[in-house]
Amino acid sequence: MTITVIGHLCLDIINHPDGKTSAGYGGIFFTVAALANLLEEEDRIVPVFGVGKDDYEAFIERIQQYPNVDTSGIYKFNGPTNQVSLYYEDGRERIECSKHISEPVPIKRIRPKLSADMILINMISGFDITLETLDEIRMEVRDEHIPIYIDVHSLTLGLKEDFTRFHRPLPEWRRWLFMIHGAQMNEEEARILTVEKFDELSLANHTLALNTKVLHITRGERGCSSFVDEHKHVRRFDTDGIEVKDVVDPTGCGDVFAGAYCAHYMKTHDIVASATFANRVAAAKAGISGSGEIDMLSSYRRHATAAEGHS
Repeated sequence: MTITVIGHLCLDIINHPDGKTSAGYGGIFFTVAALANLLEEEDRIVPVFGVGKDDYEAFIERIQQYPNVDTSGIYKFNGPTNQVSLYYEDGRERIECSKHISEPVPIKRIRPKLSADMILINMISGFDITLETLDEIRMEVRDEHIPIYIDVHSLTLGLKEDFTRFHRPLPEWRRWLFMIHGAQMNEEEARILTVEKFDELSLANHTLALNTKVLHITRGERGCSSFVDEHKHVRRFDTDGIEVKDVVDPTGCGDVFAGAYCAHYMKTHDIVASATFANRVAAAKAGISGSGEIDMLSSYRRHATAAEGHS
């Protein structure tokens, strides 16, 4: 099984509520590392993104620790890697400041890596790929029926002159969510995404009418809701939240959810079971600081193909 992963790498500087600061790889690294820890060695994860030339060798050395990650799609570019400073006020709410956002990943880098079983696009910066590139990806994989999964993530974020991010609607949201397997967003992103200010059920109805099979709305410690197209009817499945007694760092939980969902779905083709599994793994990530201990998620590997219940 092969999953191609597209999105921007970040160098995260996390400012915690207690005044402490931690740093590490972030952005698409969370998704790639989650997949690497959850899938078997014979599976193949193919990330496609650039790394600043000064950070390239150290990053490749880190990612090559995973035998199931093919690094041939990771390329070097001049200039610095995107640096993201995250300021948490209460352990969950945060202010984000992004400097040196990378150029969008060009289609010429992506096209050779589209022979896969699934394409996972995580809009880490919101500028990871252009809408035109997404259209080209859709055209390339359409005849092969390769599912595309998109984490909306920062598509709802604008960029101020001081590099802080702010929420704003996405006028082209229908084109982004058109004819894909699934879309993922958190509650705030779902509230902000549409110019029409749709509620969640209306958003789900409009999204699934675009020939998209599932919309996942994640709710942190309150679980997630999956809106699924079943024979042209929308069904809602709610996955219970998981109490994390000691939330160390929620950074990357959504990125981990996306990786865990795709890992489980490609093994089982069960949307609801895969969302339940992803919710469990994302909750585990909340108890880990940054990405330094993300390999602890390998304890969930044996569950990646197991059936999961839902409420």
